[in-house]
Amino acid sequence: MAISWIVTGLGVVVSLLGYYLTPNPWGYGILGFGLACIVLGIVNMFRQPVHEQ
Repeated sequence: MAISWIVTGLGVVVSLLGYYLTPNPWGYGILGFGLACIVLGIVNMFRQPVHEQ
């Protein structure tokens, strides 16, 4: 669960960096990458762990 929070937090930081660079094409790519990290971190929080038997 802690890994999901770390990925989400880093996604917020990267998204803010991309937001401030948005007139530049690199800014849109960085913003998209940050948003993807946020989404994947949140989705990972709701995933059920796999139990080995």
